[in-house]
Amino acid sequence: MKFQSLFRILLKWIPAIILLQTLLYKFTAAPESVYIFSTLGLEPYGRIGLGVLELIVAILLVVPRTTWLGALLGLGIMAGALFSHVTKLGIVVQNDGGTLFILALITFICCSLLAWLHRNQIPFIKIKV
Repeated sequence: MKFQSLFRILLKWIPAIILLQTLLYKFTAAPESVYIFSTLGLEPYGRIGLGVLELIVAILLVVPRTTWLGALLGLGIMAGALFSHVTKLGIVVQNDGGTLFILALITFICCSLLAWLHRNQIPFIKIKV
C-alpha cells in the first residue's frame, strides 16, 4: 500500500473514530459531557443534537463520495468546539489535561486536510489545480 493511500485512510478514520468515541459520553449523559453543555447553555438538546450530527459526520467522512461533505461539516463542528474551549470552557476541562481540546484540534486538522484533498468534489467551489 502506498504511503499516500495510507495517509488518506488515516485522515478519514482518525477523526471518524474520535467523533464516534465521544458519542458514548454525549448519548449516556456522562457528567463531563453534561458539564460542558451546561456551561455552554446547551444542555440537553445541544449535547444530543451535536451527538447526532457527529455520528452523521463520522459516516460521511469514511464514505468516499461524501468525504468532502463530512470534512466541511467536521470543520464547522470542530471550529465551534475549539472556539468554546478558548472562550468559555478553557483548554483543560474538569482536569482532563486538555485532552478534549487536543482531540478537537486533531479532528479539525484532519478535516482541513481532507477538505483540501477533496476540494475538486465540492460542488460549489471550483478550483483548478
